[in-house]
Formats: sequence, structure tokens, C-alpha cells
Amino acid sequence: MLGALGLSLGPAEELVLPLTHLKTVSWFDSILGYPPIKALLPIPILMAIAPVIWWFFRGTWKELDQEAAEARAARVEAGETDLRPAACLLIVAIVLTLQEYYGGRQFYDTVIRPALLEWEANGKTWIKLTKYDELYGYSWWVFSRAAGYVLIPLPLWKLLFPKDSLLDMGFRIRGFFSHAWIYGLCLAVVLPAMVLVASQPDFGTYYPFYKNSSRSWFDLLIWEAIYFIQFLTLEMFFRGWIVGALRKSMGAAAIFVMAVPYCMIHYGKPYLEAHGAIVAGVVLGSLAMRTKSIYSGFLVHITVAFLMDFLALWKRGALPTTFWSGG
Repeated sequence: MLGALGLSLGPAEELVLPLTHLKTVSWFDSILGYPPIKALLPIPILMAIAPVIWWFFRGTWKELDQEAAEARAARVEAGETDLRPAACLLIVAIVLTLQEYYGGRQFYDTVIRPALLEWEANGKTWIKLTKYDELYGYSWWVFSRAAGYVLIPLPLWKLLFPKDSLLDMGFRIRGFFSHAWIYGLCLAVVLPAMVLVASQPDFGTYYPFYKNSSRSWFDLLIWEAIYFIQFLTLEMFFRGWIVGALRKSMGAAAIFVMAVPYCMIHYGKPYLEAHGAIVAGVVLGSLAMRTKSIYSGFLVHITVAFLMDFLALWKRGALPTTFWSGG
């Protein structure tokens, strides 16, 4: 039939087919990727880690429980009703809901991006929307997180409970340097877990969020800068404000209450990382209460975040090769 159409494939030995070499999957990755095993794997890991966390932070938890017991007894004696847990958790629910519906790409595409297009058409050529559209989208994401994590809860809390000190919610620098060794210890524990997560197939394609990070070192560094701002405000919200607002009402339980919404904001990320957020929430919350500072946790967070972005780019051979991209 091909001959009737005047077409010929030629000799069989001249036919060259494109070949794709599939990556060899190790037995370890095969077992780890098997759905029933992967789904249940975090449970024994969490059970193994729990005694270590309890041993390290048991003194801190005991102090928090004692402080909360004394505060509750004083309120009972004074005939006061403690509205802090209700106020705090309602604010958390409202902030996270606002961020979910108005702090993402959809709101940027429908509201922010059209405004940028109009400004650029009116002579603001420095905007370069075509080149930096994705970065602008993430900038809005970071701004919405910073606004929700800091600009809403902190002023509102001071208005509702004027006698509460915001600085005592982990925002003081004092005490940070004397506990800096804990930062190194946390990294020693987290880094092996990060290597395990980095071996998963979905890791290399998920990070960095900003896919143009590989375009230039400028893109990567700008992305990491705004990413770090997001982490600072996140620590202020979860490990600073939430735990600080609840500790005199709930004691050590405030840390575990905080860990629930903190785990849930990781939904959509790689499965093992979402479970890792449970451990991170408890450890970083306990660390903030032990050091009376959120900054050790912040350093742990940005160190891990940068390494995950770097490993993901390196793993797929996409590290930038130039400082600045033209255009």
C-alpha cells in the first residue's frame, strides 16, 4: 500500500527509532512507592519519634502546664471567663479561609493580573508581565500570607486582650543565641528525613514552586527571598501568636492544637511531607516555647526550604547557569 502511494521505508537497517532509557528504580523506591506501604509508613515513624520528642521537651511541657494551671486558678478565683481559646481559633479559621479563597493564583489571575496588564499597557513597561507573571503570582501569595499571618491577628489580639504582651509571643531576640545549639540538633534530625522525601518521584517535580527558578540565579534568589518572608510570617502566626495566645489557657496542649491547622496547610504537597509537618509543628512549637523565641524555628524552616529547592533543581539538572536572563 505504501508503494502504491509512492512511499518507501527503505531497508530495515536504515530505520532508526527514538530510544528513551527509563530510569532504573531501586528496590527501596519500589517498596516505598507501593501505595499500602507508603500510606501506612508515617505511622511507625511517628511512633518511633514520639518518645524522643517527649524526652527532649518534657520539661518545657511540664512548665507550660504548670503556668496554665496557675493562670486558670487565678481566673476562677476572680470569676473571669477565658475567651482566648475561642477568639484565637475563630481568627485562625477566618484567616486560613481568606487565604484559601483570596490568597492564591485564581484571585491573582482574575483581579491582580488584569490590573498589571493595564498598567503595563499605560506605559509601565518595567512590569514585564510576560517575563515575571509567575513571580508576581507568588508575590501575591506571599503578601496574602504575610497579611493574614501578621496584619490581621496581632492588632486584633491586642485590641481584644490589651493586657497580653505580643513581644512575649516569641518575638523577642533575647534567648535566641543561648539556644542556637538546638538549631543544629534539629537540622541533624531533619536532614535525613529530607533525603528520604527527596527520593520520592513527586519531589523533583514539585519544588521549587516558582518554576522559572532555573532561568537565572536572579530568579532563584528573588524567589527564595520572598519565600523566606513567607516563612517568617508563618512562624510568627503558628509558633508565635497561636501558641502564645493559648499557652496560659491550654498549657502544652496549645502546641498540639497549633499543629493541626499547620499540618492541614500542607495538604496538596507530597504525602510524606504533609505527615512531616505534624512532627515539625510539634517540634518547632515546643522549641519556640523552650527558647521563648520563634527565630530558631525560622532558621530551621528556611534552611530546609532552600535545600529542598536546591536538591529538586539539582536532581533534574536544572540549576541556573547565568545570573541574569535577558528580555
